[in-house]
Amino acid sequence: MAKRYDANTALIVVDVQNDFADPAGSLYVDGAADVVRMVNGEVRQATEDGAIVVYTQDWHPASTPHFAKDGGIWPVHCVGDTWGAAFHPGLTVAGPSVRKGVHGEDGYSAFSMKDPVTGATTSTELEGLLHERGVTRVVVVGLATDYCVSATAIDATSLGFGTEVLQDAIAAVDLGDGDGARALASMAAAGCVLGFCFGTLP
Repeated sequence: MAKRYDANTALIVVDVQNDFADPAGSLYVDGAADVVRMVNGEVRQATEDGAIVVYTQDWHPASTPHFAKDGGIWPVHCVGDTWGAAFHPGLTVAGPSVRKGVHGEDGYSAFSMKDPVTGATTSTELEGLLHERGVTRVVVVGLATDYCVSATAIDATSLGFGTEVLQDAIAAVDLGDGDGARALASMAAAGCVLGFCFGTLP
């Protein structure tokens, strides 16, 4: 079997934070415990094979139009320097982190953020970080399928990175019935490869 990881590949671990991955979190994603376990296996394989592992974190101010209390749609979550924004304690962290939404932006994609008032889009440092390392291909895992995972994967393909999403290392919010399935279809339509973790191949 061909190797999934090498020096030109990055594993992007999306938002495996307490507010999403712990049952006490404000936006807990059902199935997150399995995601943490599967992600850790991929982190181990990626580091053994010389790939860079990059993590993302939602990192919001206490008040932002992203939150329902300030006019948005989401409960307060991942406020910077709080328990909810911290990585889940069971997650293996073996690389740098890119923080999204620091100034109140909608930060679904690891590559870009959008001002919820003006709609202006700004880039995160992720694309530059990957190009500096000579990365041409990314593997995306984490939370949640129908928001930050899909936005990150679709942006990655649009930026020219070969992109694989591991279906057993992600989980969906499913705010609307079937959102997760629709997100998978959108990623496939955008050119992402939908794969599985090693050891769980069909």
